[in-house]
Amino acid sequence: MIKKYNRIQQISQEIRKKIAVILQQKIKDPRINMVTVLDVTLSRDLTYAKIFVTFLRKSRDPDANEIAIKALQGMAGFIRSLLSKNMYLRIVPKLAFIYDHSLNESIRISKLVDQVVKKEHLF
Repeated sequence: MIKKYNRIQQISQEIRKKIAVILQQKIKDPRINMVTVLDVTLSRDLTYAKIFVTFLRKSRDPDANEIAIKALQGMAGFIRSLLSKNMYLRIVPKLAFIYDHSLNESIRISKLVDQVVKKEHLF
């Protein structure tokens, strides 16, 4: 069982790397600015992959992230076909892109901690 889990983990890391390169080099959509692939979760039978992404942009418009995720979902078939050309898998998983809020939340929490530290030094 450990061997199977290890294989799934290795394949998901390889898919993460390949999709990151594909999104950087092959996708030229203005709705998708700077995208970072944070993680890939595969189903046990390798038929489905959840791709967790975040976007690095200056605007804080929450609709922009939603629009970008919809654009990625629309291109999922094209990205999957490019992935199949770059990887030697019998079954290339169907891709589902999910926006990951963890990076934004960590930045927000870090700013809050900095504010508290500044207030502590004032007293």
